[in-house]
Amino acid sequence: MSESSSLTDHFLIALPILRDPNFSRTVTYICEHNKDGAMGIIINRPCDLQLMDILHHMDIQETPATPREFPVHIGGPVQEDRGFLLHSPPKRWDSTLVISDDMAVTTSRDLLQALARGEGPEEVFIALGYAGWGPGQLEQELQQDSWLFSPASREIIFHTPVEKRWEAAATLAGVDLNLISNTGGHA
Repeated sequence: MSESSSLTDHFLIALPILRDPNFSRTVTYICEHNKDGAMGIIINRPCDLQLMDILHHMDIQETPATPREFPVHIGGPVQEDRGFLLHSPPKRWDSTLVISDDMAVTTSRDLLQALARGEGPEEVFIALGYAGWGPGQLEQELQQDSWLFSPASREIIFHTPVEKRWEAAATLAGVDLNLISNTGGHA
């Protein structure tokens, strides 16, 4: 796989035909895509947890500056008990993968501690779990017309209401999902 064919820093948008309950109507931000596979975070699956729940679970002390309303999302079906924080700009924390000039993903406790103190990055998205594909698996799924892809947008990740992200990402790819059939076939 060449760097030019990588989907790193792109959205992977599930087409209506994709029935897998883990990915139906999802938008996944691809954090890394290379010859070894792909890793991404679903950005439109909220769960019932808030940042405060994660802090309490990890015995991180909250402060008066701790955000009270900070939703947590389901990032994918792999390692659902592990936290992944998408953020910009990409300051390096203890365990950070810099994705682009203005986006990174961090899995370390120090970023959560900074959020608890009200000192974290201005834009943060918290997810439990991630989506993963083995070598060649994502390319095969793309050939089966299960997904659209487009360059990612920080506006969609951090500022678009979660229930509008799927359609917004498809629009970014130039597709109106309302015009696509949810059944497959071959001509």
